[in-house]
Amino acid sequence: MTATKLKRLEENIGSVEVELTREDLLEIDDAAAKISVHGDRYPEHLKRMAGR
Repeated sequence: MTATKLKRLEENIGSVEVELTREDLLEIDDAAAKISVHGDRYPEHLKRMAGR
């Protein structure tokens, strides 16, 4: 993703200061494992255009 405003860029740069603990990562993994994904990422007409 691209920041289009300086304020957003500064927010994004600040994210490098975030430190996740092992417990944080395990909690994120656990939550992600519970998500059920349905359907394709793109509609058919856009899949044909991807990677051109």
